Amino acid sequence: MSHISKLKTEWVDAEILILALHDLGYPVERGELKITSLKGEQTDVEIKIRPPLSGEIGFRRRNGKFEIIADWFSVLGVKRQNLIRQINQRYAYHAARQKLEEQGFYLVEEKDEAGKIHLLLRRMA
Repeated sequence: MSHISKLKTEWVDAEILILALHDLGYPVERGELKITSLKGEQTDVEIKIRPPLSGEIGFRRRNGKFEIIADWFSVLGVKRQNLIRQINQRYAYHAARQKLEEQGFYLVEEKDEAGKIHLLLRRMA
């Protein structure tokens, strides 16, 4: 039986996903890659990270959205739901900034208070 599991997400932009992963301190590989389960099963992915002393975690686009693919038995020191929550927060941060900057806003101030990010943006008239 396979240990590789796939989790659907709402992430659609590879560049923003990579920014989020970098924010979390993960070196990111991108391209036509594979991750390998403990049993040797390989799965194709587009983006891959390897937490320290741990198995690989991959990301692959399906139906326009990324899914997370990993053999969670080999992923050490990373809890699945915590990782998703952290990526969601950093992904939302970068997506919001990108959209607002496209509309002419610029960042004035940023605060991280108890895990909540507050942005102050302005737009020139």
